[in-house]
Amino acid sequence: MLNDAEDQLETLGPLQVLRVLGDPDAPTIILFHGYGASAFDLYPIHEVLVTDQKFNWIFPQGHLKIPIMPGYDGRAWFPIDMQALQQAMQNKDTHYFTHRNPEGLDVARQAALLMIQASGVPWNQLILGGFSQGAMLATDISLVNEPTPHGLMLLSGTLIKEDIWESMAPKKSNLRFFQTHGESDPVLGFKNAKRLEKLLRDAGLLGEFIGFLGGHEIPQVAIQGMSRYLNSLS
Repeated sequence: MLNDAEDQLETLGPLQVLRVLGDPDAPTIILFHGYGASAFDLYPIHEVLVTDQKFNWIFPQGHLKIPIMPGYDGRAWFPIDMQALQQAMQNKDTHYFTHRNPEGLDVARQAALLMIQASGVPWNQLILGGFSQGAMLATDISLVNEPTPHGLMLLSGTLIKEDIWESMAPKKSNLRFFQTHGESDPVLGFKNAKRLEKLLRDAGLLGEFIGFLGGHEIPQVAIQGMSRYLNSLS
């Protein structure tokens, strides 16, 4: 089964991806998966959204292999010291990621940019997004890179590189965002998600934030919000 799944991946620049072709005139949505997952993790989302347009989709596969269990590796965009993160959560250190430029994030961003270039999709036809670590990457690409995407969807992401993002975000005030986060998220706390929302709004970006009763997940209310957001961009 795993080999059959791997056969569905194609190479786009330096990354492997899953692609779903929709309307050639519709925007392309790129969703980056979370730490330890794969390109297949977010793939079902395109089947459950209710949208006016038939969007094109790209689900990239993280370039780093992460051991999950014996005989199985997940994927990631940059390394995370999970033991240190868990310790920070136990100590109620809500600023663990806030001021960090995680090691390997710049490499991940460059790989993603080369993948986007290889796709041939113009930036004004791109909607970037992701879950957890993938949301961090999507935010970094959208704020730090000079071209601005058409939209930004952040699912259970968090605030990192606060000083850099705060300085860059005002240049992206025409970017509309959509953000969701679980109020009881045990992995990436709710408070820092709200701090990220405030940073974006203070920079002039317009967007919608949906907090939900739950943890590190994508519930139905997030799916409904994504559908509404994508329809508003049409």
